[in-house]
Amino acid sequence: MPSAHGGAGIEAILFKDNGKFIMALINTERLPVAVIIGATSKWQSDGRNTLLAHGHAVEDSTLPTSVRWGVGGAIAQKFAKEGYFTVLTTRRSSNAKALETAIVNEGGSCIIIELDLASEKSISAAFKQIFEKAGEPSALIYNAGYLEGRDLPPEKELLEFIDVEIFDTAQHIASRGPFLVCKEVLPSMRRRGSGSILFSNNAKSLRGTKRKTGESLYYPRVMMRTLSQVLTEEYSEFGVHVANIVIDGLIDSPGTRALAKAKDNPDAIINPEKIAEAFFYLHSQDRSCWTHELQLTPFPTKPSF
Repeated sequence: MPSAHGGAGIEAILFKDNGKFIMALINTERLPVAVIIGATSKWQSDGRNTLLAHGHAVEDSTLPTSVRWGVGGAIAQKFAKEGYFTVLTTRRSSNAKALETAIVNEGGSCIIIELDLASEKSISAAFKQIFEKAGEPSALIYNAGYLEGRDLPPEKELLEFIDVEIFDTAQHIASRGPFLVCKEVLPSMRRRGSGSILFSNNAKSLRGTKRKTGESLYYPRVMMRTLSQVLTEEYSEFGVHVANIVIDGLIDSPGTRALAKAKDNPDAIINPEKIAEAFFYLHSQDRSCWTHELQLTPFPTKPSF
């Protein structure tokens, strides 16, 4: 069952299931629905990348809520503020509890639903709950990330040293996962004649490049960009807006803010709140002039090609 809290447009209902009373939240006012796949961040205060880079969790209580959960959290907050019923997906609901509280405290409405992108069964079950408890998504933001490959030492930069398990995880998150998620939402968007699917991607999606020490295995990110291009050709005529967003730089968050390179060059760090504004801009574009790829690069940095 999902964890859930809500503001306007949400009604709490108790029902009995196998002898247990369970609370379900229903989008009673039929607010437009935004689903954020990967609403939390591996660079949040206790995220996997933060723990890997610093060896411990970092303090985030003095940081604005817009940066505490990276891009996914900022996008979720933006859509909630714009009046959307926001669905936060994460592998473990505990990861998104603080984000959920922040959204509700600002008057937004949201639910948390657990979703494991490595499991087709989990994806199917999660979207069954989304359709039942929230409704048909108006916006699907795919923001899932991973760190596999990041901890390989310098002498293991070449492909021959990459374990199959590392590749499989990268493939699940960057290629197979987006394919399965899109299959869940595209039929309803096509029938309705509207909807947005926005992929949060990085510069590694622009061309194949060597994986350097300290980087995740990003080869499959090219496949995510390709999927975006294919879906644009297939579904634009049905009113579905698909776009690939290249986030070309280090994103501000509790874990990245504590890195030496962020402290040395703060102007090269991207504000996730501004990234979220770009995502909402794409979703709200008039269909007469859709953008299908957007690259976001901080001003002192040369854009990737």
